[in-house]
Amino acid sequence: MTTPDSLTTPDGTRIAYRDDGPRPTPGATSPILLLHGLAGHMDEWAALRQLLLADGHRVVSYDARGHGTSTRRPADMSRSAAVADAEALLTHLGAGPVTLLGQSLGGLTALQLAARRPDLVSHLILIEAGPACRNPALPEQIETWLNTWPATGFPTREDAKSFLGHEAWAAGLTQGEEGHWHPRFDPRKMIEAIRELATNDYWPDWSHITCPTLLIRGERGTTPPEEATEMRTRRPETRVEVIPDAGHDVHLDQPGRVHRVVRAFLNASKCADRAGSGG
Repeated sequence: MTTPDSLTTPDGTRIAYRDDGPRPTPGATSPILLLHGLAGHMDEWAALRQLLLADGHRVVSYDARGHGTSTRRPADMSRSAAVADAEALLTHLGAGPVTLLGQSLGGLTALQLAARRPDLVSHLILIEAGPACRNPALPEQIETWLNTWPATGFPTREDAKSFLGHEAWAAGLTQGEEGHWHPRFDPRKMIEAIRELATNDYWPDWSHITCPTLLIRGERGTTPPEEATEMRTRRPETRVEVIPDAGHDVHLDQPGRVHRVVRAFLNASKCADRAGSGG
């Protein structure tokens, strides 16, 4: 795989990204920006990325600050910084308006950006993400989870895959001089990244979104059905799809099914736009 490109944000944070597929031409499909979740990395989207590229989309993905090959220990891990990074990348690439497709914490970043910069967003697709985030126990839960990772790293990639559950998670590790595999993030920065979710919900942002929106839940995921119901109550035009045989990492468990749902959603929106314009 090619070396990612990068940009440097105003606060000095390096954001690594990939920009694949065709550039804008008349009649081209809309660009898609992929946003990974906590402790993830941009290449976890590999399977879905290839399917979207095959549809003719320009597909942009990036390592969020503190993740992957982006700056490992940025000073600011706030929600505002995360949203500003996505905005800066789209501005840098001249890629808007785009379809935002985000999973988990990346979905929250996408949700907030869609609310605050509607000019940059044509469609919003959330995978196991929503505005009802407030959970005082979350930082401790994440810290406990990260503490289960072996302090000396995983002896082999197979050990990592077995422990983490997906090859894509193992692919996000880096090999140390001793031969073991380690995360490319600082666990303390992961805690900082979700600290605001202990006290904040984002329903006001949800109510400000105007673009077509799709929520994808895993059959065994962590997004409560009640949250999906409330999201549709507040924005009735929201489409909700549940993917069978999938957990929180729906895009890893069932990339083909996610692709089919995403393609149908974007095609339906395109048809609605043509009907609305009399085309």
